[in-house]
Amino acid sequence: MLKILLPTIMLIPTTMLSPQKLLWTNTTTHSLLIASISLHWLLPTHYPNKNLTQWTSIDQISSPLLVLSCWLLPLMILASQNHLQHEPPTRKRIFITTLVTVQPLLLLAFSATELMLFYITFEATLIPTLILITRWGSQPERLSAGIYLLFYTLISSLPLLVTILCLHTHIGTLHLTMLKLSHPTLTNSWTDLLLSLALLMAFMVKAPLYGLHLWLPKAHVEAPIAGSMLLAALLLKLGGYGIMRLTLLTNPIPPHLHFPFLTLALWGALMTSSICLRQTDLKSLIAYSSVSHMGLVVAACILQTHWSFSGAMILMISHGLTSSMLFCLANTTYERTHSRILLLTRGLQPLLPLAATWWLLANLTNMALPPTTNLMAELTIMISLFNWSALTIILTGATTLLTASYTLSMLLTTQRGTLPTHITSMQNSSTREHLLMTLHITPLLLLILKPEMISGMPL
Repeated sequence: MLKILLPTIMLIPTTMLSPQKLLWTNTTTHSLLIASISLHWLLPTHYPNKNLTQWTSIDQISSPLLVLSCWLLPLMILASQNHLQHEPPTRKRIFITTLVTVQPLLLLAFSATELMLFYITFEATLIPTLILITRWGSQPERLSAGIYLLFYTLISSLPLLVTILCLHTHIGTLHLTMLKLSHPTLTNSWTDLLLSLALLMAFMVKAPLYGLHLWLPKAHVEAPIAGSMLLAALLLKLGGYGIMRLTLLTNPIPPHLHFPFLTLALWGALMTSSICLRQTDLKSLIAYSSVSHMGLVVAACILQTHWSFSGAMILMISHGLTSSMLFCLANTTYERTHSRILLLTRGLQPLLPLAATWWLLANLTNMALPPTTNLMAELTIMISLFNWSALTIILTGATTLLTASYTLSMLLTTQRGTLPTHITSMQNSSTREHLLMTLHITPLLLLILKPEMISGMPL
């Protein structure tokens, strides 16, 4: 753990001391090196789990998410270069430092074996995100987006803190392995039912579950590109990871909670997919599609079967890379047209043919075309939900159809049709943007060959 954590923390002096000309080069190279070292976590040497330090360990559930956290930092730095080119050097350094601060917190959150450490790091990721949105967002609405994010997350996580303290007084320890040994910690009494609800609620808001999701599209639309990538690819996964970790403790989840949560998650996936069909803002559309995909993840995590956990894990990683790539593409379009309205950014394929190829690839993975890992994950989740109740196939089937329709509609609107009259010239796409897209799509394509590396199952 230290051989990744220390270089990550050393990124801060790298950022502060690099000469201005080499600032982007040094930080990107340094973070790429950390990302390549972290790939060894995907090897099956940590089955069933491997203690890294006294308070952190790694197993099949945390290893793919740890690697994803390391992989996305260089991509966020790469994506932000154009956005920050007119900022003074000091602000550039502060921006990169804010991005770098999130990574150690995420690494600790995904590998913590002690509930209080997990809670502290889970909450601490909020601070850099809030700074990114409220300081570097481009619209005047960014302050209200920050307030939404802050209050939704804080109000939902206070019951979690109370429950963690309750568990500590009952059992005397918050170490996950000890908690597993002492279960069933929660029985079917009303107080324990409320405790189970409080344990899940913070993660349901973070994931986000439909009905508790209003902060997400607002935060995405107002955030700078790095903020959107961070939210979509990593912070939403904290919600899914938390549900997976803590449902293992409260095993089995009280049956009273199965039905409302599963219904809400699947209904939410259907509703947000249909909301996507009538979005005019490109970023907002991608944000709502994130809510739809994470609805399936929440449903799968609540089921608590091997298949559903495996499907949820693969979908979290695939969605992290896909949605991050879509946000990057939306950002490249925005930087050229200065608009995110779909009607004003249409017909770009003749002008940027190579970017259109990236759009096609990103959209095909988003709509889970075979043989992508997205399809593997969705099928696995649909089968495990069908085993729980045959009626779920209606909701999941309709969601799949709607996902395909809004994704194709997004692709056709942005790439095909007549070019708007106000676009007379456009700068070509740069090597940096192509590198960024390549680093997103390559892991997705390689994982098709060996999906068990991220399936949360022993190899």
